[in-house]
Parts: sequence; structure tokens; C-alpha cells
Amino acid sequence: MLLVCLSCNKQVELNPSPPNILFILSDDHTSQAWGIYDSVLDNHIENKNIKRLAREGTVLDNVFCTNSICVPSRGSILTGQYSHQNGIYTLSDALDPAEMTIAKELQQSGYETALIGKWHLKKQPAGFDHFLVFPGQGLYHNPKFKSRDNWQDGNQGGNEYQGFSSDVIGDETIKWLESRDEQKPFFLNMHFKATHEPFDYPARFDSMYADVIFPEPHSLYDFGPETNGRSFKGQKLAVLEERWITHTKNNNHGRYPGLPFSTEGLTDTLARQKTYQKFVKDFLRCGAAIDDNIGKVLSYLDEHGLAKNTVVIYTADQGYFLGEHGMMDKRMFYEESLRMPFVIRFPEEIPNGKRLDDMILNIDFAALLADYARIVKPDFVQGRSFRQNLFGETSADWRDDMYYRYWLHQTQRPAHFGIRNDRYKLIFYYGQPLTMTGAMQESTEPAWEFYDLQADPHEDYNAYADDSYQEIIATMKLELVAKRKALGDTDEGDDVMMSIFKEHFSEALY
Repeated sequence: MLLVCLSCNKQVELNPSPPNILFILSDDHTSQAWGIYDSVLDNHIENKNIKRLAREGTVLDNVFCTNSICVPSRGSILTGQYSHQNGIYTLSDALDPAEMTIAKELQQSGYETALIGKWHLKKQPAGFDHFLVFPGQGLYHNPKFKSRDNWQDGNQGGNEYQGFSSDVIGDETIKWLESRDEQKPFFLNMHFKATHEPFDYPARFDSMYADVIFPEPHSLYDFGPETNGRSFKGQKLAVLEERWITHTKNNNHGRYPGLPFSTEGLTDTLARQKTYQKFVKDFLRCGAAIDDNIGKVLSYLDEHGLAKNTVVIYTADQGYFLGEHGMMDKRMFYEESLRMPFVIRFPEEIPNGKRLDDMILNIDFAALLADYARIVKPDFVQGRSFRQNLFGETSADWRDDMYYRYWLHQTQRPAHFGIRNDRYKLIFYYGQPLTMTGAMQESTEPAWEFYDLQADPHEDYNAYADDSYQEIIATMKLELVAKRKALGDTDEGDDVMMSIFKEHFSEALY
């Protein structure tokens, strides 16, 4: 065994060879649906394998996304970079195969690398010895997968595989494990389509939660910004209701599970209630298929003596609204959308049954993986390894605030950026499409929001105009501008943005 000093106070015995790494990523599987994050749903969620990882590893309570939408988050995870650095701003952007990623670094350092499941970054994956990925979003039932042999960019190509997507991903993951080069450590990425809309699930879960009436988030009946001081509408649950009703009327019952659906004759409140109950049941059933297949792979590691020297990480690419603020989807700099659930298990090193409160970002994942692989953090990675944090050995200069920016402007969900620390959050909705692919060209009026997360943890009240917070807000504006400059995200050269900043920050700041 090798004795490694991870800090001046901590020494850990490690195998002389780097550990295997199993990185499991799901789509939108928000923390409220994991059963381990103190959600109103916790007492009903059946996720025994996620809960097993939590018992046998460490749960991270404050992991945040720097741009809460699927493609950019996946780009940040692989590159360790903010969107403005890697050029992946919106759903339409792609990861250039020539760009450096943590997969390439691990591959070059001697790891055998594989990627199975959802890719979503358009161009052919690079840095993976083996990949089998969906065209685009992929399908839930009998999905197509494409490999190096039949690659086409974007949503094209692939061969059909029989079964439910999460099950196929689990089976193909085990198939790869059985054929890998046992002389090398592995970096294996198992990426699920679930729990992305339309929240489908295999038939074995048809009756799961059938008799359950789920508790509701207290802000479920928020029908608009009038009650909370927000400046935008957001993606309300009524959007999902309308989609179900439209598919029911068109007799297209294959797109969404559990149709037909109707709210005819119901008040807005009762329609919201009915929509929420179906939404949560579908979402949790979809998540149960992820859990099944995590368990399948964990059992394989146990049975083949691989569990002890394998770092297992399970996370989601961002959070998701499950009715909070009356919303669905993600994108916004609110806690439900921003927070990434994260659990890590490594029996040789990581304490079990513990929780970590430190502020971690998705740009940090690449640095952590490099640390476990015992390679120097690549120069292109903007994030930091949090390996020592997992021991409670957090460095004195660890971040105490974070920067967020969402670029895919829509009038109901305007483009915005902001800053969050352990208590306060300041958001600026600049409301401009800029040159972003897929953005709505209609701009919105710039607006501010401010939340005291201690006094108002659910972000029910925009306190930007509250007299008692004006000094704090002024300080946070200074910090926000300084952080944008430090990170190189200044919108310099854009006359419209410069004009907005001078009006809504102050001439002195810009």
C-alpha cells in the first residue's frame, strides 16, 4: 500500500495503482426526487440503491450548476470550464472533438475510458476508447445507440436496441465491464436519459405509487409573479398540462405515459393539483428505473471484487422544478433548478454516512477526477478538486460564493446572471438574446431579484426593494462585477449590454 498525505493532518493508505472511476450521470433527476435531501417527497421515494450509496459514501448538500441546462452543464463537467470559456452556451451548441476534456486526460494517463448512454453534445465523443450513445435526446423505448462504427453528427444514425433505455444502458455498461482490459484502471461513464421529459418508465413500474397522494410543495399554487415580486412568469405546470391534453386529443398516447389526461371542468387550482400528482408519479417512476440499474452495476462491482478500489459518483446534470413556484423544468437561478444532487463512494478513502456542506460547482468535477487519477490538474480546468473537502479538510481559501449565467433567453425565462453566497442571492435579468442560437429575439426589460436564503429559503419573496437589505445588495453588486471581470465574462464590446449595465449597476462599475 501507498501512504499519501492529503493534508497536513490527514494520511490515507492507497493502492499503488489509481482507482477505477464510475461516473453516473442522469438528466434532470433533481435532489427533491432522491429521497435523501429533506424533500416533501422523501417519505414516499423508493430509491434503495441511491440510499445505499448515501450510507456507504458521502452526500454533498451544496453542489451547484453554473448554467442550469443540459448541454452546457455536460460541457462544463467534461471541460471543467464555464460556458463562456468552453463556448457551450445553449442546447444547440456542440463540444468540438478537438477540445481538451478530462476524458482525454485520463485516457492519455493510462485509463481505459468508456461512455454509455446520453451524450447530447452533438459531435463524435473524443477521449473514449468505447462509446455507445443516443442520437440527440434518445428514446425511452427501444432506443437507438450509435458508436464509432456508425457515427453521424447530431440526431442522426444508430442501431435500435430492444428494451427500456435505462435498462439497456445498465446492461451495456455491464457488458463493457466484462470485456474491458483488466490491466488498466477504468473511467466508465454511465449516462441516463431519465428523468428527462416525458418522464417515461418501464411497465414494471406501472402500479408504483398508484395509491399515493404526494405532499405538495407550499408554493405549488403560485400562478404568477404578482404574489412574490418576480419579473417573469417561468415555465408553469400548466405547460405540461396542455401538452398532455393536446396529445390526448390527437390520440397520440405514445409520447407521454399514463394518457389520456383531462382537466375539463376543474378550477385552475384543482387542475394544478391533478397535474402535479401525475407529474410526480411519472417522474419518480422514471427515476426508479435509474435506481434499478445503479443497483445492477453496484452488484457487479461487488461480485467481481471491484467495489473497494472504485470511486462511484452519482449526480444529475442540474436540478428541476417539481411544482415549486408552480413550475416545471430548470434554467433559473433558483435553488431547485440550481442544485445538483451528488453522492460519492470510495471505501478506501471517503467517510461513509457523512454529508458535506462546502460550495462545489460542476466545473470542479474534472479537477476531482484528475486528483483521483493522480495526475496534475490540467491547465484548461477552471475548477478545483474537492477531494480534501470530503475529509473535512477544506482549505481556508475555498470559495464562499459562486457565479451563475443562463444564456438561452426566452421572454418567460429571461437571460440572466447572478451571484450566490451561503446566505444571499442576487440575480440580474438582462433579458437579451445576444447571438445565442435558439434564443428568442424579443428582449425583456432588465430586472433585479434578491433573496435572503436564511429568512426565505424557498425564495418566495423578492426582497430587492426592501430597505433593510440595500447595503448588502450594494456590496453584492460590487462582488458580482468583480467576479465577472475575474472570470472574463464581461460582455465587453456589446453596446446594448454596456448601456444596460451603466443604467442598472452604475456608471462607476462599468
